[in-house]
Amino acid sequence: MDMLIYGLITGLLFGFLLQKGRVLRYDKQMGAMRLIDMTIVKFMLSSVLVGMVGIYLLRDLGVVSLSIKATILGPVIIGGLIFGLGWGLLGYCPGTSMGALGEGRWDAVWGILGMIAGAAVFAEVYPVLQKTVYTWGDLGKITLPQVLGIHHWIIIPILVAGGLLLFRWLEKKGL
Repeated sequence: MDMLIYGLITGLLFGFLLQKGRVLRYDKQMGAMRLIDMTIVKFMLSSVLVGMVGIYLLRDLGVVSLSIKATILGPVIIGGLIFGLGWGLLGYCPGTSMGALGEGRWDAVWGILGMIAGAAVFAEVYPVLQKTVYTWGDLGKITLPQVLGIHHWIIIPILVAGGLLLFRWLEKKGL
């Protein structure tokens, strides 16, 4: 029950931050896809960097254990293409469509209905996908530190520094 409450609290906090960061706005979504407004990119990159540091810190402290999913290129590439197509057509990604609906933007309902329909179709065709697409490019349960053969606390500061330099460059360019 505690984990459910933690999930609810972090979900509400994340939604609040999405709204305050203005990433729920259609013009921000379109600007990101047209590479003229990097607000969403900066928001998500900061989430990834903070999450990366937090998860590995909690892992090293023994608070959590990682359950890494296998890297399988077939479904990642096809799923990414479907995700991008849906985002481009609707102007919202799954998280921002829920936030946009919460703000009263009824156009997001179409995207949410599309996600539900897509999930239903996926559930129906999953047995076929498991025998085909899920066998294409199976790299196993890997992480970047494993691929590079170095300790994660060597690569994490490098990635954080790279992210900060990217933020600085984007700000200088007015993106």
